[in-house]
Amino acid sequence: MELAVINEKLLPLTEVPLDKLDRGLFFGDGVYEVLRSYQGRLFAFEEHLARFEKSAAEIRLSPLNITQIRNRVLDAFRQAGLQNAKIYFHLTRGCQLRDHLPAPNLKPSFFLTVQELRDNPQKKLAGVRVCTHPDLRWKRCDIKSLNLLPNVLARIEADRKGCEEAILVNDKNLITEGAGSTFFAVNGREKTLHTHPLGPEILPSITRSVVLQIARDAGLTPVEKALTPQQAAQMDELFMALTTKDIQPIIQFDGRPVGNGRPGPCTLALIKKFQEYVLARLSTP
Repeated sequence: MELAVINEKLLPLTEVPLDKLDRGLFFGDGVYEVLRSYQGRLFAFEEHLARFEKSAAEIRLSPLNITQIRNRVLDAFRQAGLQNAKIYFHLTRGCQLRDHLPAPNLKPSFFLTVQELRDNPQKKLAGVRVCTHPDLRWKRCDIKSLNLLPNVLARIEADRKGCEEAILVNDKNLITEGAGSTFFAVNGREKTLHTHPLGPEILPSITRSVVLQIARDAGLTPVEKALTPQQAAQMDELFMALTTKDIQPIIQFDGRPVGNGRPGPCTLALIKKFQEYVLARLSTP
């Protein structure tokens, strides 16, 4: 008899609930997206959907009905009735007994959550501590896949060191991005804003795109070129950007203060410009 054990329960393999056989659980075989709302309205919804659709195409996950997914997100958001919400959703290739090769005609499995996002402006403006960590991820970080174990391990190590984020460094001693964020550096003297260029090494972050769009409004010239940790440590200001927290100043990098140890003027200017950009582009669900 073929058997399975779920926690303390022993049962025939044929009686295992289908969702326990999800390829997302076995292999991380799926893609996900995270977006947020401000004041009851979604931000950059279509951009997030486009990235999700591209990620699904890159791993040959089909069929993908993006209209159906859009409607599911909108319906759940309306039903939740939250002003400031974090919406997470993922799609896996489907459920089957464990086999590396997917069975033909699998039905993709969709999952979504809507959670209240409690913004704390004072805490965000206070700045965060970060530390570097080896980038152990796979070679297609531009795909927003469910394979996030290296990110999890990096964040655990950062927390152990009393830091809020891990800044990932690849084998060439170049910073790629944060474990869950985009990394930026400001050269105050030259008025330049530095970040890793798009490519397989980093996620094409929606927030990253916005920061680069508003940079010139804050008097900064974007420079898409990777930095070493040593170069980053010499910069006047550092910050990270992510969907759920917008722009967060970095006040300590690998145990040393950034600048004078307080959020810098360029970062604060970008925070203000970012808020203005968001309010001008919120979409009504």
